Amino acid sequence: MSDIVTRNPWDQLRGFTAARIALGRAGVSMPTTPQLAFQLAHAQARDAVHHELDAAVLAGTLTAALGLPCVCVHSAAPDRATYLRRPDLGRRLSPDSRLASGGAYDIGFVIADGLSALAVERHALPFLQSWIDAAPAGLSMAPLVIARQGRVALGDDVAQLMGIELVVVMIGERPGLSSPDSMGLYLTWQPRVGMTDERRNCISNVRPEGLGYGEAARKLHYLVTEARRRGLSGVSLKDDSDDSLPAVDGPANFLLAPRSDT
Repeated sequence: MSDIVTRNPWDQLRGFTAARIALGRAGVSMPTTPQLAFQLAHAQARDAVHHELDAAVLAGTLTAALGLPCVCVHSAAPDRATYLRRPDLGRRLSPDSRLASGGAYDIGFVIADGLSALAVERHALPFLQSWIDAAPAGLSMAPLVIARQGRVALGDDVAQLMGIELVVVMIGERPGLSSPDSMGLYLTWQPRVGMTDERRNCISNVRPEGLGYGEAARKLHYLVTEARRRGLSGVSLKDDSDDSLPAVDGPANFLLAPRSDT
């Protein structure tokens, strides 16, 4: 069978990326194995989009592991099909979602299913464990809010009602063909309903195969500290957290490494 497939000379680069490169060919077609792998990845991405979040189970898991209270809410999108067709409904709370108002918290986390409930089911707990270890001292934290059929801007509605000064929305990102369970973190300083996305900072691809929990927690620690110090977030707040890391000898990118002529 291996004689049928014409190998791509870039095959060695596949060890550096999950992208579909250097797949080779069989005649004028893609080989069967990568074609089947593509179809499987596509099916996994579709399943992730339609997977329903069990908010009660996630709340029980987080409370048992972290000792933090959780509140479950729902967006104005009544079901998954409506959520996918009407992004606007995912940005505000349903009328029957009840949250305690009038609080005063330094930070709050909203855990939303987004476009991949698998992401928060798998990564919310280990990320929060890493965050608690790295969090700035003295922050008052609001109860965790778990939102079904939620989008990023739902955090503004939650934060304004609960009196949260800085909100972090943990949300399942749009699945890719190599990442059906990628989680994003969106930070907003002094959130208010109607805010636009240039007021937010994003940490993307949080998962063991992407940005690890400890590294994501370190970046969030930096952004939270700077947002509170400077009183802003979004395009005016840059992630310069890597500037404090020790210098690495040699080029940071393997493509820039000097060529070895042997």
